[in-house]
Amino acid sequence: MTTESQATPQATPVKAGPTAPSTARGEKMELVGKVTSAKMEKTIVVEVQRLMQHPKYRRVIRISKKFYAHDEDRKAKLGDTVRLVSCRPLSRLKRWRLKEVLTHNTSAKQERKGA
Repeated sequence: MTTESQATPQATPVKAGPTAPSTARGEKMELVGKVTSAKMEKTIVVEVQRLMQHPKYRRVIRISKKFYAHDEDRKAKLGDTVRLVSCRPLSRLKRWRLKEVLTHNTSAKQERKGA
């Protein structure tokens, strides 16, 4: 007579995923674009352009898309070039956060002084 534990050996469960635990929480996606609107409270609209080859005609075309981003300190102004980083959903449309302002738009400052 054999007992149940001897008859069927129990297999240890194998964890799925990478063998070594990673220290970082994962890579965040980054986008670079131009601010098209900074009129909302702590929110900016950034237009990101990318080049893509047309699938049929093989011509390189520009594709642009607008993203809503969170700007806590309201550093970005209209026309600035900024870098965005992905984050958790902050509202219905905002999935991006302002990381840094790469270049400031100097013409917008001159227009405001002249007007």
